[in-house]
Amino acid sequence: MKFHSTYLEAFLSLQEFIIYREGPLPIQYRHYIAIMAAGRHKCTYLINFHKKQFLEHNGDPSWLFGLSHVPRKLRNLYEINKILAHRPWLVTKEDIQKVVKGPNSWSLSDLGHAIILLVHFHSLCSFVFACNLNDEIPRAVKVSGVYFRRRSKPCLRGYADESVISDDEGLEPIVERMKKLSEPATEQERIQRYELVQSQLCDSDTSADNGLNPDIKPFVEDSGYSYLDCSRRQFAQQSSFILQEFSWNHHGYSLINRLFNDIGLILDKKFQTAYNMTYYTMGGRPDIDTSRFREAIWNYIYCIYGMRNDDYDYEDVTQLLRSQLRVFIKTAVCYPERLNKITTDNTLKHFELSEKIHINLMIMEARMQSELLFVLRAVMNYML
Repeated sequence: MKFHSTYLEAFLSLQEFIIYREGPLPIQYRHYIAIMAAGRHKCTYLINFHKKQFLEHNGDPSWLFGLSHVPRKLRNLYEINKILAHRPWLVTKEDIQKVVKGPNSWSLSDLGHAIILLVHFHSLCSFVFACNLNDEIPRAVKVSGVYFRRRSKPCLRGYADESVISDDEGLEPIVERMKKLSEPATEQERIQRYELVQSQLCDSDTSADNGLNPDIKPFVEDSGYSYLDCSRRQFAQQSSFILQEFSWNHHGYSLINRLFNDIGLILDKKFQTAYNMTYYTMGGRPDIDTSRFREAIWNYIYCIYGMRNDDYDYEDVTQLLRSQLRVFIKTAVCYPERLNKITTDNTLKHFELSEKIHINLMIMEARMQSELLFVLRAVMNYML
C-alpha cells in the first residue's frame, strides 16, 4: 500500500480503531473474530498473524484448538460470519435476533464492533490473495499503535517489475471508450443493462476448491458453503438490493455510528479515498480521467451481490471492463483463495504497479461496503 500513502493512512486509522483502541469487545475477541473471518477464505497470512497477536494479548491458548473450544457467545457469531463472507444478501433480521437475544447474547454495540471486524477481514482476504501475498511470511511492525505486515520487497509477489507490458491491444481501447461514453440512458435502459451485466456473471470460473489444510480446519465450519453463482441463484425470484433505498451515505453511515461510536467517519474516509484516489494515469498514459473506470469496478462489485444503482449506466461496465478483468474481479470478491500468480499477471499486466494495487484496493473496499450495507439493513429491520 506504500504507493498510496493517503489510503494507507485511512486503512491504518481503521485498523487501529477496531483492533487496538477502546471499544465494546475485549482485544482477544477482536483477534479471534479476525481468525474466524479469514478462515472462510483459507487466508493463512491473516490467520497466522492474528493467532500470534491473540496469544500475545493473553488469549486462552485452548481457543486455538478450534471453534468447539471458544465461548458460546463467539460460536453464536459464526453463522453471520459465514453468510456475510459468501452470500451477504441472505442475512436477515432473524439472524440478528439470534445473536442479540437469549443466553450468551451480544449487545448491539458488541455486534456493531464484531460486524466491522468481520467485513474488514473478509475484504482484506480479497486484497491479500489479489496481491499474491498469502504465502508470504512478512515481519510484523508497529506504527502508531497498529501492527501490520512489512513486506521484504516493495512490490507485489509475482507481478512483473516492468511498468507496462504491451500486447496487441493494451489499454488504448479502454482509454478511447472512456472519452466517448457520454450519451445519457433512460431508466429502462439502465435497468436492462444492469440485468445484462448480471446475467453475464454466470460465465466466470467456478472451479472446485482444494479443501482445508490442518492449520485452517479448526476455524472453519461448513466449508462447502460459498458464493452462489447466478446459474444456481434465481435472480428473477430475488428482489434486487436498490441502493437508492438503502445506501451508505443516507443510511449505513448513521446506523453504524449508533452501534459503534465514531466509526462511521473513519469508514467513510477509507471508502472515499479508495473510490476517488487518482493520479490521472492509465498504463503509463498521462492526463487520463479514470473516474468512469473506477466507477465501473465499484458498481460491478455491487452487481455481483445483486445490488442495483438506479443512477448508474451499466453500459460502462460492459465497455470498460474486459471479460478477463471481470472474471478477475469476481474471483477476488467471491473466491479470492482461487487466485494465483498466473491469473493476476495475465489480467493486470497492462497496468502500472501502483494501478494494480489501486484496483485491488477498490475491490477490497467495494466488497467491504457491500457486505456492510446488507448486514446493516438487517440490523435496521431488526430495530424497527
